[in-house]
Amino acid sequence: MTHTLDNVRPSAAPVEKPNEEIFDNLLELVAQRRDEFDEKRHVPRDVISEFKRAGIYRASAPRRFGGEPLPPARFLRLIERISAVDASAGWVASFGSSLVYLAALPLDTQAELYANGPDVAFAGGLFPVQQAESVAGGHKISGCWKFASGCLGADVLGVGIKTGEDRGGPPRTAVLRRDQVRIVENWNVIGMRGTGSHDLAVDGVVVPEEWTFVRGGTPTVDEPLYRYPAVPYAAQVLAVVGLGVARAALDQVIAEGGRASYTGGPMAADRASYRISAGQAEAQLRSVRAFFYDTTEEVWQTVERGDIPTPQQASLLRLASAHVAKTSFEVVRSAYQLAGIRAIADGSTMQRYLRDASVVPQHAFLQEGMYDGAGAVLMGAQPFPGYL
Repeated sequence: MTHTLDNVRPSAAPVEKPNEEIFDNLLELVAQRRDEFDEKRHVPRDVISEFKRAGIYRASAPRRFGGEPLPPARFLRLIERISAVDASAGWVASFGSSLVYLAALPLDTQAELYANGPDVAFAGGLFPVQQAESVAGGHKISGCWKFASGCLGADVLGVGIKTGEDRGGPPRTAVLRRDQVRIVENWNVIGMRGTGSHDLAVDGVVVPEEWTFVRGGTPTVDEPLYRYPAVPYAAQVLAVVGLGVARAALDQVIAEGGRASYTGGPMAADRASYRISAGQAEAQLRSVRAFFYDTTEEVWQTVERGDIPTPQQASLLRLASAHVAKTSFEVVRSAYQLAGIRAIADGSTMQRYLRDASVVPQHAFLQEGMYDGAGAVLMGAQPFPGYL
């Protein structure tokens, strides 16, 4: 059986240099169609093509294969801006960064992966990790995996496996063609409805060894982006979705402060309690955002100097991500309360912000247990397995 990826689709139009006009057009498109994303429970492929046109995927593809890798902070700001318009779109776009993981594939495999260009959309469901059978030609894989965000728009898909040679540690990912995977469309949730985080099912597919990699494993590409801590980066791109949602929610209540009350009472902006809560939320959001991006830049500077980021630096990235997820949700919750009775209406944008922001800190990478891991590293103790 061949594993050739002939069905990988290049971008809708070649991207020489992603520019602000293309990106602004993308934001406008997302704003126009965000209700459609919720209704369909995924971001359609034509919108994924526009993500490609805007450079979202090549931003993490190796330069040697035609990519235009961006420094982490620049990519994170792009995802933050998309998320301020629609969280589901931002969440799906954030997985453009997963090409960093694929840099651990053998170079010949990557050359085949990017044969049609660097705009490759990858999605995966790694858990529960399934035992693979070693056979002639590779690993025979069967099973079902959950939470494959963006899978309906992906060019290639990944699933988590373990082999007889794997002895604990991070999971191994097998990369498959779309036609080798059945997508079980069962994503039915109250928040992040448009992410299409359906289940993946595979039945007896043999995947060659060279089409597998260990998540966060040693990259075969020697470029700066692939020396940045991969697993903490994966947490960052999800956490920043919360920042975008929180900014949008807070901007809305600030803008609505001058609106007349239903009861004929004073405008919200004339009430001290409203002003105090808005001011506190603004301080919370700006503070956590500064911590997040300052830490990102500090670690990136280490990489650019040619040094390897320390475990302490990687831990700060994890800590900043978890804190952003938690604080962003708190800010959105404050904004929801400030919005008053209007926010309970079906179709209210504030209600959508609340539902979407509540999902971010629920992700395994961003739950409160990350504070425990960070505290352990700060004190020189051993963090829980998988934290670093």
